[in-house]
Amino acid sequence: MTLQEVMAELAAYGSDSIKKILLKHGVKEPLFGVKVEHLKLIQKKIKKDYTLANELYHTGNADAMYLAGLITDDDKMTKNDLQEWVALAVSNNISEYTVPWVAAGSKYGYELAMEWINSKQEHIAAAGWCTLSGIVSLMPDSELNITELKGLLPIIEHNIHQAMNRERHCMNGFIISLGTYVRSLTDDAINTANKIGIVTVDMNGTACKVPSATEYITKSIEKNPTAKKKKTVKC
Repeated sequence: MTLQEVMAELAAYGSDSIKKILLKHGVKEPLFGVKVEHLKLIQKKIKKDYTLANELYHTGNADAMYLAGLITDDDKMTKNDLQEWVALAVSNNISEYTVPWVAAGSKYGYELAMEWINSKQEHIAAAGWCTLSGIVSLMPDSELNITELKGLLPIIEHNIHQAMNRERHCMNGFIISLGTYVRSLTDDAINTANKIGIVTVDMNGTACKVPSATEYITKSIEKNPTAKKKKTVKC
């Protein structure tokens, strides 16, 4: 499919009611308001296409950007690609899902995530923490820098309540992912969560809530006692 064909199909799937919901959840204009299930239909036609993915992403249309993350070949993403993508990821669904999914599956995810978490731009810092969450859920523990990951916990403990709004949400998510998928750090993650206490995030009046990291990790361990890793974080 060509860029023009995909954009036309996205426009046809667009819905004003879905658009209103997405805008309420931090997605920015321009967008058509396409359901993920319809994006998946287009994804099935295309499968993987690195070049088309970059063309879609650079339209700036949030629906096209989300689809780009689904169809790109993560292995082909360059460091420059990922830096460009994160800079443009001003919508919450792109900064906290699309870019982290692609970065976590790339050759440069960990390196860039450790850079991004120090950004003063909220969407970039959020992308960094979410990328780390994806990495620890995907990679075998033997390939992770356990010492460095453990060292992030006291940093979060010290900074989370003063961090930027979405950054707080993603820091909390990282604690959950680390405690769930890296069993040697489960106790450390839970101890950090207990010290932090309640994490408050402005959800813009939506029904979304910040999960208790301690409760979430405990329930996740019950469901996944062997800390089995994910095959993919994309959905």
